[in-house]
Amino acid sequence: MAPTAAEQHTRKAVGLAARDASGHLSPVAITRRSTGDDDVVIKILYCGICHSDLHSIKNEWKNARYPMIPGHEIAGEVTEVGKNVTKFKAGDRVGVGVMVNSCQSCESCNKGFENHCPGIIPTYNTVDLDGTITYGGYSGMVVVHERFVVRFPDTIPLDKGAPLLCAGITVYSPMKYHGLNAPGMHLGVLGLGGLGHVAVKFGKAFGMKVTVISSSSGKKQEALERLGADAFVVSKDADEMKAAMSTMDGIINTVSANIPMAPLLGLLKPNGKMIMVGLPEKPMEISPFSLVALNKTLAGSCIGGMRDTQEMLDLAAKHAVTADIEVISAEYVNTAMERLAKADVRYRFVIDIGNTLDKAAASSE
Repeated sequence: MAPTAAEQHTRKAVGLAARDASGHLSPVAITRRSTGDDDVVIKILYCGICHSDLHSIKNEWKNARYPMIPGHEIAGEVTEVGKNVTKFKAGDRVGVGVMVNSCQSCESCNKGFENHCPGIIPTYNTVDLDGTITYGGYSGMVVVHERFVVRFPDTIPLDKGAPLLCAGITVYSPMKYHGLNAPGMHLGVLGLGGLGHVAVKFGKAFGMKVTVISSSSGKKQEALERLGADAFVVSKDADEMKAAMSTMDGIINTVSANIPMAPLLGLLKPNGKMIMVGLPEKPMEISPFSLVALNKTLAGSCIGGMRDTQEMLDLAAKHAVTADIEVISAEYVNTAMERLAKADVRYRFVIDIGNTLDKAAASSE
């Protein structure tokens, strides 16, 4: 049977997909669109595993479209560009983060905040403007509008840089827009995981005093000696919490668990800010007095626009900020997901797509 017109304008690829809420990932053949005039074709070399990938493949957010290929921390190399593309050429080292399209014409898009666009198209598990389902970076290649592609500075390794496209911009953006990026300020980082460890590094890059706040002392030595934090507070230690009361200008809250908020807000100075970037499953209970009495702010932040993402990467290159990673093969991905569910990773899994995906696909046939 001859291919249809639509099929003639697609290209074949392979990816690791979940087919149901078990979340088990296995190779699947997919198609990507042909190169449009404004598109960049990317050979994917590495893709980070974000905790949201785990939520998504297990349908914990009740919006899963199967088969689902997750992954929105994509790093690779340009292989082809459309005729209108001016920012990239074949051979460039590039990345794709949490979104691959937007309306590109609303107020938010016009101001460089595509992440706030009502028509945002996430990198996977949604319907693109052409009616196709988006597939993420656990795959061999991707075709993306040039507006949603960023350039990796030469000094950032692609494997260690990939997680910055989600974890990096997620903590960089609120630090920038809430004024938590000035030398000498005191920043608290609540939770030392995939997001938190990058927040520590950016805080130090900005010249701030950084205190890690964690529920146990298990990561204290690592936080202070390897990541460069200035102090460490165990949130379950009443004496340590009391000593740190009213000392911090801001807190980046990366925790996705439901925890008591009043003691943490007590760590802030008058006019201090806590910015939520983690997503607890249940609604939070907060006494108005913990905010009103000393003019404190509780805010949220969701990734960042494309201009800020490029700015973040350039700053990361200047200050040698990269993620701490464990590189894994495509065949190991289900074990990695099991470990991620137990928080058994320091601090980000990154799949070596370029060297191991084809082998994983071949072994499953």
